[in-house]
Amino acid sequence: MIGHNVVQRLVAQGQHTVSILDNKTNYGIIPQAELTYLMAERRAKINNHPCWLRSIENANSVDRVIITQRPEVVVHMASFPRQKVVNTDPAAGADIMMRGLINLLESAKSHGVRRFVYISSSMVYGDFKDQVREDAPCNPQGQYGIMKLAGEWLVKDYARRTGMEYVIIRPSAVYGPLDVEDRVVAKFMLTAMRDGALKVNGSEETLDFTYVDDAADGIVAAATLSVAKNRTYNITKSHSVSLLQAAEMIVKIVGKGRIEVHDRDADFPSRGSLDITAARRYLDFDPQVDVEEGFQRYYQWLSTASYWSKPGD
Repeated sequence: MIGHNVVQRLVAQGQHTVSILDNKTNYGIIPQAELTYLMAERRAKINNHPCWLRSIENANSVDRVIITQRPEVVVHMASFPRQKVVNTDPAAGADIMMRGLINLLESAKSHGVRRFVYISSSMVYGDFKDQVREDAPCNPQGQYGIMKLAGEWLVKDYARRTGMEYVIIRPSAVYGPLDVEDRVVAKFMLTAMRDGALKVNGSEETLDFTYVDDAADGIVAAATLSVAKNRTYNITKSHSVSLLQAAEMIVKIVGKGRIEVHDRDADFPSRGSLDITAARRYLDFDPQVDVEEGFQRYYQWLSTASYWSKPGD
């Protein structure tokens, strides 16, 4: 969902040739019809840009693409998408998130990649309050956050040993058009559209919801700006909103749905907003879309998306 927006922006700059690797996985949880629809819509947005169908846990497969394309920059966004999916199959999660990362780093090292951009997660911080900075202690909870943080250290170590530039990005709660249903904003939105019950796990739990356009802008800057190198950046809206507030906004926007409040999910850390001072300074990052506007945009898209506007959906 983020990746095709990054490709669209890079191509629009007119200075880059972009190669895409994607294994088009459904992670064992996304309905295949939904994924097929979303992949087609994403490809259309980038004019059916060429895509290599590859899995990064296969070292030879990755190496063939790197040798053929000879990229200057690798933007590594391939991962299990969130903690729930890793918890369902930890071994497969580790295969992608650890072995896949090492395969990419080894190939980058061998074939002269200049910069490696690694998309990490705000989950590396564990529990945190508002305005956490990149130099705050990291105490991840759960295998997803632990492996994301381990990935950061691997990237830094390869950079130290090889001289390759690195950039680490920590996004938070990215949402927007062409996302899968199995994430919190999409679940809330589609449940409300079906006049169902939005289940809020912890009324005081907060997230730094970030619209996909803003996240993509930050990642493109990290990949292309010379001054960005060898730093870690929070790329978020930098404004925390409680899950209950988010549900209330969505019910208001959609005009139906009801809210059920449950206990917080102990598998997830309590999170606030992230400080984006470093991204503002070095990436000229200036997120434009606040949560209510972003939710409205997403609702407008979902209302016309053929997959979800079919009778009975």
